[in-house]
Amino acid sequence: MLRRNEYDLICIGSGPGGQRAAIQAAKLGKKVVVIEKQQCIGGVCIETGTIPSKTFREAVRRLYTQPQLDGADPDVYAPRMRPTMPQLLSQVGRVMQREMQIIRDALRRNDVELVHGLASLVKPHTVRVDTVHGHRLLTADHILLAVGTRPSRPQSVEPDGQTVITSDEVLTLQQLPRTMAVVGAGVIGIEYASMFAALGVHVTVIDQRPRPLEFLDQEIGDELIHQLRKSDVMFRCGDAVEHIDIVQNPQPQGLIQLASGKYLVADVILFSAGRVGATDSLQLDVVGLTADTRGRLQVDSSYRTAVEHIWAVGDVIGFPALAATSSEQGRLAACAMFGVQAEAMASHFPVGIYAIPEVSMVGATEEELTRQKIPYETGLARYKEISRGLILGDDSGMFKMLFHREDGRLLGCHCIGSGATELIHIGQAVLALGGGLAYFLQTVFNYPTLAECYKVAAYNAANKLALIRQATGAVVPSIADQAPGAVVPLMAEGL
Repeated sequence: MLRRNEYDLICIGSGPGGQRAAIQAAKLGKKVVVIEKQQCIGGVCIETGTIPSKTFREAVRRLYTQPQLDGADPDVYAPRMRPTMPQLLSQVGRVMQREMQIIRDALRRNDVELVHGLASLVKPHTVRVDTVHGHRLLTADHILLAVGTRPSRPQSVEPDGQTVITSDEVLTLQQLPRTMAVVGAGVIGIEYASMFAALGVHVTVIDQRPRPLEFLDQEIGDELIHQLRKSDVMFRCGDAVEHIDIVQNPQPQGLIQLASGKYLVADVILFSAGRVGATDSLQLDVVGLTADTRGRLQVDSSYRTAVEHIWAVGDVIGFPALAATSSEQGRLAACAMFGVQAEAMASHFPVGIYAIPEVSMVGATEEELTRQKIPYETGLARYKEISRGLILGDDSGMFKMLFHREDGRLLGCHCIGSGATELIHIGQAVLALGGGLAYFLQTVFNYPTLAECYKVAAYNAANKLALIRQATGAVVPSIADQAPGAVVPLMAEGL
């Protein structure tokens, strides 16, 4: 069959969504090209976002968050040497280069062409690419927009990369500041606030919302705030930034005026108040598309835009804006555009916040279940009760499961502490398969591991349900119901 256009698919953007869509289409026998405006392949995920920030976090965590594990007496104060930014960033470049090599190899193995340049739409099926050597016109039956987002910028002052920065410039700082103000208590703001606080930087977080990360289970969110305050992070919630000035004192510093009239001074101001879709250079109006006020595109359930042959995935379409979900969206979009049946993405996807300590969740929160009037019971485990927690030196971690009070189904898992983003996947699997209390009461986990939290939390919930049953005669799942034929005593540590 003759191809009407040069390519079956043009993917604009080489981040997780664009990569996965391109490779999926190639495996279906389609001719695909990926356009990336940066020389760094992999999009924001590789260049300024997920990979470099998590590599930086690992350097901070490894060197400075658990000094009690180095053999020193934890009760004896020992001043820590301030690291330099080059020391902390020494691994970042190596990891980025390795990740880019992996992506290039994957595209090459699947015969996906890669073009570096700035893409714009010039006709419904035609994309112009401005490269260092001139421009090219590429045509395709389908176009996928996976252009990602960029940080919002403050209105009163232009980021200079030194005193006022966005998340794109954090890891280009030449030296570690003494003080930092973080404007915006979203995921990125909280992650960087916790990292710099762990390094001894005096951090103040400012957000006009009443509490950070409002989507978290409130108990987990409260514990995160508590642990950050122990690292001397100050929170100025319910207040907004009115104006930012640069003053010489004698070195340049940021002077922040808040809506309440307060003033704050910081060596570095990290502006992380949201992100906007990177759609302004695409010339969307040429094909009849319009982005919203934050540069985002609307799509249907198959990730098709209002234009039949143009699709969009990843951060540019808004929530959930995660690398993992963007990748799956890309695969599903490629399947849909070429008529391949595929199951929709599961609704129970995990959320990970790579703060220090890290936080992860999957499923419903207590607040959601309360609003929906769904009867539930909680099961709680603390790392200080878990052998692996003691081995890791983490005595403040906390793990919580939510079970349906009537049938014991798992409704949600929430964790704060070491390994939270890994630990949560067990709960995700059980949740997706419709399991619950019975599974955790019957299953044996490796010892010593953090997975033991599931066992302890399950007994904690079972004990509570047993007490309710004894006191009220209510029909609630008992331990015996959940583990037929087994004699399971109440566990004191689960009460």
